Amino acid sequence: MLRGLGLAIAALILTAAAPPWEWGSPVGLRPPRVPADNPMSVAKVELGRRLFYDADLLIDGTMACATCHEQHRAFADGNATHAGVHGDPGRRNVPGLANVAWLRSLTWGDSRITSLETQAAVPVIGKTPIEMGMAGEEAEIARRQSRDSCYPAMFTRAFPGSDTIDFAHVAKALAAFERTLVSFDTPYDAYARGDLSAMSAEAVAGSKLFDSDCRSCHSGPLLTDQKFHRMGSTPGSDAGLGEITRRTKDIGRFRSPSLRNVELTGPYFHDGSAKTIADAIRLHPHTANLYDAQVAQITAFLKSLTDRRFVTNTRYSLPELACGK
Repeated sequence: MLRGLGLAIAALILTAAAPPWEWGSPVGLRPPRVPADNPMSVAKVELGRRLFYDADLLIDGTMACATCHEQHRAFADGNATHAGVHGDPGRRNVPGLANVAWLRSLTWGDSRITSLETQAAVPVIGKTPIEMGMAGEEAEIARRQSRDSCYPAMFTRAFPGSDTIDFAHVAKALAAFERTLVSFDTPYDAYARGDLSAMSAEAVAGSKLFDSDCRSCHSGPLLTDQKFHRMGSTPGSDAGLGEITRRTKDIGRFRSPSLRNVELTGPYFHDGSAKTIADAIRLHPHTANLYDAQVAQITAFLKSLTDRRFVTNTRYSLPELACGK
C-alpha cells in the first residue's frame, strides 16, 4: 500500500514538474493535441523508440513497426502494399509518419481512428487484414517484454506509478515516439523563410502550378486538408471511407495524404498504383491534362518538400543503447 502511494506521489511530482514539450514546429502551427492520460516525456519516447524497432511485437518475431516504416523512406516502405505475417495481402499503401502528431485521423479510410494510441492496435492486433498477428496474444507481448532485463526498468521510468507491462502501455509509448517524428526542414520551408536560393527556378514555377491545381486538398503547413476525397467519378473496388460509414457518397473516398517527403514515400495513392510522382500527377483528375513540362515543374516542387535531416536524424533511428548498455 505504502509503495503504491509513494509511486503515485512521485508520478504527480514528475507530471507537475515536466516542462512543456518542444515540438520544433513552424511559427503559426499550434502544438499537437496530446491525450491527457499520455503526456510526453523523454523516458516514454525512449521506450517507444525501442519498441518501434522491436520484432517481439510480431507473433513470430520476424518484423517490427520499422520494417514497414523505414526511416530512409520517411517511414514508408517503398511497396504498393505490405503483406502480413501470415501472408495476408496488404490492403493499402503504407503511409509515411512525418508529422503524424498533427493528423486528425490516421488511416487512409477510417475516420474513427483519431489517436496514435488507437492506431497502434491496427497493425499489432488488428484482423482486417492480419498484419503483425498478435490478436488474442496480448499477454505474450507482456511476457516477452518482461523477460528482457531492460524493459521493466524502462516501463517504470516511462510510466511512474505503474509497474504494469501490457499492450495499453506499449501503445502509449509507441504513440509518444511517433509524435516526435517532426519534419519541417525542407528547401520549401527555407524558401518560405526568405532563402530564395533554396528552391530552383523549376521548383518555384512548379509551386505556382501546385497553388492553382493542388492546394485545395494539400493545404497548410502539413500540405493536407485532412479530409476524405474521391479520386475521379468511378470508385474502385476499395470502398474507403464508405466501408466505415456505409454511406454511398463516401464510397471510394480516402484521406488526403500529406505531401511532405513525398519524394521518398512512393509508390502513391491508397493502393500504391502510381509508381512515380509523375505518374501520380498524371493520374490525378486535377492535373491529368498538364503538359510534360508542367508535370516536371510540379515534380521539382514536390521534391523540394524532402527533409534530409528528418531521414538521417539519429534520434529516430534504431537505438544503439538501452539502459546504458
